[in-house]
Amino acid sequence: MVDYVSDVKKYVPAPNEKAVAGIVKHFGIAMREGSDSSYVSASDKEELTRVRDGFLKKKLGLTQADAELDTAIKAVADRMKGDTKKLRSTFCYLLAEKFGKLSAFGG
Repeated sequence: MVDYVSDVKKYVPAPNEKAVAGIVKHFGIAMREGSDSSYVSASDKEELTRVRDGFLKKKLGLTQADAELDTAIKAVADRMKGDTKKLRSTFCYLLAEKFGKLSAFGG
């Protein structure tokens, strides 16, 4: 079983565990262990567009320009570049944290 909190701890010393659990719950079946959809492909433009439009805009309700959101996504991808497989929950936690939106997940 994947330890989602431990994965976030690679980037955040004391993550909000309720927010991590809320993000994992939000993605539901997509987070099944071993599923390709449980990872973000930072080299796939369509994937990053889905993160921007589906997660940042739709789920978090952000209204910033696409260029600003894309810059934030790139910054998280760069921060996680040491991981060949970037867990979607960690990727989105870092984005939600950046925009002060962990409360959307109980954090």
